[in-house]
Amino acid sequence: MVAVETQMELLSAVKHKFGAAGFSGGEMKGGTPVIWAPAEKLPQLLPYLKSEGDRTFPVLFDMAAIDERLRNHRLNQPEADFTLAYHLFSFDRVEDIYVKVPLAGAYPSVRSIVDIWPVANWYEREAWDMFGIVFEGHPHLRRLLMPLTWEGHPLRKEHPARATEMEPYRLPEAREEKEEQALRFRPQDWGISRRHDDTDFLFLNVGPQHPGTHGLLRIVLQLDGEVIVDAVPDIGYHHRGAEKMGERQTWHTYIPYTDRIDYLGGVLNNLPYMMAVEQLAGIRVPERAQAIRVMLSELFRIASHLVWYGTFAQDVGTMSPVFYMFTDRERIFDVIAAICGDRMHPNWFRIGGVAQDLPRGWDRLVRDFLAYLPPRLKEYDRIVMQNRIFKARTKGVGAYSLEEAIEWGVTGPGLRACGLEWDLRKKRPYSGYENYEFDIPTASGGDCYDRAVVRVAEIRQSIRIVEQCVKNMPPGPYKADHPLATTPPKDLTLNDIETLITHFLQVGWGPVIPPGEAMAAVEAAKGINSYFLISDGGSGPYRLRIRTPSFPHLQMIPLISRGAMIPDLLAILGSIDYVLADVDR
Repeated sequence: MVAVETQMELLSAVKHKFGAAGFSGGEMKGGTPVIWAPAEKLPQLLPYLKSEGDRTFPVLFDMAAIDERLRNHRLNQPEADFTLAYHLFSFDRVEDIYVKVPLAGAYPSVRSIVDIWPVANWYEREAWDMFGIVFEGHPHLRRLLMPLTWEGHPLRKEHPARATEMEPYRLPEAREEKEEQALRFRPQDWGISRRHDDTDFLFLNVGPQHPGTHGLLRIVLQLDGEVIVDAVPDIGYHHRGAEKMGERQTWHTYIPYTDRIDYLGGVLNNLPYMMAVEQLAGIRVPERAQAIRVMLSELFRIASHLVWYGTFAQDVGTMSPVFYMFTDRERIFDVIAAICGDRMHPNWFRIGGVAQDLPRGWDRLVRDFLAYLPPRLKEYDRIVMQNRIFKARTKGVGAYSLEEAIEWGVTGPGLRACGLEWDLRKKRPYSGYENYEFDIPTASGGDCYDRAVVRVAEIRQSIRIVEQCVKNMPPGPYKADHPLATTPPKDLTLNDIETLITHFLQVGWGPVIPPGEAMAAVEAAKGINSYFLISDGGSGPYRLRIRTPSFPHLQMIPLISRGAMIPDLLAILGSIDYVLADVDR
């Protein structure tokens, strides 16, 4: 976060350079600073904050839109019908800042910033798709997550939240033909030429059912022979409206939905959501609960990396490892199921802690797994990482520089593969990570092979962290003793009607979280995952924004695929380690 004094200095510098009119400051729960800026100053302000000022923020970490029209508690914020929130970040100083732009009107417009940050392309398309905000000068402002034939903008407050609020879905022949026509790829719509000099380009659909795309993803390739000239990713096939669903769930009942974002990450999805809610509620999590969260998060990081490891090897032609590594993952799930009661989607974290204390015998199960995995990893090094065919298929393929990684919002192993020793668990520890000894693996080439090197090394570091959890698990409660996290004691509910009413409300309705805004981020398996939450003083979020690492990572496909061969594309896709639900939400 930016210190309060520093934020005041930054706001003062901005006002001095651009004039005071329309600028103001603020702060979210947890200390994340906010600068409110008029829309007309955006084209000059953002380049200044990115690279020109004394304190720069080179990364466009996220961009979210907010429909303010039904919000009751705006906490001294400028009048607005909609708000655009640009989340900027500095790796060097580990500082965040939100630049918020108030917009008026039913369908407001603002200037595109794609020329400032190329990663803004998809963020702006998403904001138009979901809210109807127009970005002037955007090179290709069209639907991103919704079908091209969709009517309306789903995250606007007037748009229905449930299918039961809409007409029954029908697909008559005329509509079916219209939908099929909408899916036809027309190169001219994307500014792509069919011919160049004496060359006729071939256009090839990869997906949306291709096994190498790790989910329903379509990539249209422009080919000159077998060389990729350009690529157009087409996402949205996994879109479930996770952010819209957050607006009609309570703070508690939304927890299982978080599991389904990166569906390989398990409780790693729960954690940033829990942390953001706890910031809003002012809840301090006990040490034992923090340690349990860390241990389960690292077990799921290992499980996720094992899936990536086996499927990546399979993508480039090595069949055996995927069977071995999925077997190892099953052993992790045996431990997870014994502790949480479920395997892939335990939704086991709770506001203020975890659902239950660790069961008897948990430490033996974890120790047995920790003894089992390291010898297996040595064998995988031999059959995969030292395999000369695997190296030939991945070294020098799909490389990007550190500067490109920062420009495109890359986080996690992809960033560390470019040589930057940066991990949120180390640089801004949360949930007690400052108490654990582990290294940050890096590589230098930024190609498919180096991304693999980093992830394989991260498995071993996660083993180290889990070993420390087992050895040093602190005593104490597994959940905070806070009225918004726990129900009243049973003996009081039997003697006091007011306490009984509170109990019924807590169980049936869920906690009422005080008004405010909060953002929390974690180092998930695929990169940094964050939740931006707005409470309007109710039993559920007014706005819930999920920033996933896979979303910006997939946007880089055209950049790192141009000039490669078709088989190289599958190596590139496998090395990114994405999940389409993590992209589409």
